[in-house]
Amino acid sequence: MISRFVVALFCLTLTALADPVLEAVSVDTSSLNGTSGSLDFNFNPGPLVSQSASLQILNFSSDGTLAGSPSVTGDVSGTLPGTLTFDNGTALNDYFEGFTFGNVLKFDVSLYGPALSSPDGTSTSGSSFGFSMFSDPLGATPAFTSDLVDGIALTVLVNLDGSSALTNFSSETSVEAAASAVPEPGGLAEMLLLLLGTVFAARASNASRMAR
Repeated sequence: MISRFVVALFCLTLTALADPVLEAVSVDTSSLNGTSGSLDFNFNPGPLVSQSASLQILNFSSDGTLAGSPSVTGDVSGTLPGTLTFDNGTALNDYFEGFTFGNVLKFDVSLYGPALSSPDGTSTSGSSFGFSMFSDPLGATPAFTSDLVDGIALTVLVNLDGSSALTNFSSETSVEAAASAVPEPGGLAEMLLLLLGTVFAARASNASRMAR
């Protein structure tokens, strides 16, 4: 029975997802303190064929105030300040909400799914996350960005090889890798396999001694 358990754990180790990409984002919004503006989050596939991927906005916090009901397009669930979950199953997946700025804005970005953990080698487009801030409620005037064409403050691209690439267009925005607090399935399986390997080695040694 133990051997079957080891085989199952070995299969779990081989098929477990890689650690998700997790970034901690912090924006100094003090220059717009008290301004009625808006925020936009989107996660979209490329123009050709994109492998399945998902994204979450986690741990949203601010001394500013979310305003009104959000406008949601595509495969998006949840409502700020709770968790937002996106997938790239439709061409446009967008969450837009009014926001009265305070001094700081923080959230985490988690990217995960087959496109990151097991690239198929056949997809022809990646996917992209974009975060934008605006100094008006309608989203017409970009804020905190040098990208005056698209008005995006921060992007994360999911590449065809499963890697990701972050571009920060905002001098007020800082981004750093955030450590996951929960061990991933692969890591757990590997630890259990090592433990069971030690048990089997000990039993084999005992059996060898008894046979002498």
